Amino acid sequence: MAKLHFYFSAMNAGKTTTLLQSAYNYQERGMRTLILTPALDRRAGTGVVASRIGLRAQALAFDAEDDLYARVRDDVAAHGVLGCVLVDEAQFLGKAQVWQLTDVVDRLGIPVLAYGLRTDFRGELFEGSQYLLAWADELVEIKTICHSGKKATMVVRVDEQGRAITDGPQVEIGGNERYVSVSRAEYKKIVAGQHRIELQQPVLPLDAPDAQP
Repeated sequence: MAKLHFYFSAMNAGKTTTLLQSAYNYQERGMRTLILTPALDRRAGTGVVASRIGLRAQALAFDAEDDLYARVRDDVAAHGVLGCVLVDEAQFLGKAQVWQLTDVVDRLGIPVLAYGLRTDFRGELFEGSQYLLAWADELVEIKTICHSGKKATMVVRVDEQGRAITDGPQVEIGGNERYVSVSRAEYKKIVAGQHRIELQQPVLPLDAPDAQP
């Protein structure tokens, strides 16, 4: 039976990598997939989903006004049966669009896998995440780690000196190095000005020129 799944996490937990792996798994079994991505996210180019480790795939870009049920229905009419719909950066969905995804599941019988952040840098729910948490059939947390060693559940936006930024627009595309995933306890300290945070390591040690085998 088709379900709406919401995979959520803090920043840099591998959501897009997991999405692309799921798409590959469906396609490996001969099942066609459709990846949806917000048009406002152009970091890898419009209609392209890319992970930090180099995986990429073509996607259908959508705007805030688009009816996602209609987009999926039209895609099926034009190209045939879909095994799954996958949504990247699902926090940017509007309330109506989350409801439309429930219709993809309930009326078309197509599973939907949505991947996104739960909260913004102020600790507030994104609109898309709020309604996915309310309406999804399955909720799955993709875990990542704070520099303290605890589980990271929140995101802090920092300036060039690693100090917390506590105001500004909720959506700021790009500049991923200015967002750091932290535990709730660390978030409180950083936002209160008690801590300064080092910006994220740019490459894995395995990629460093002097890494040892």
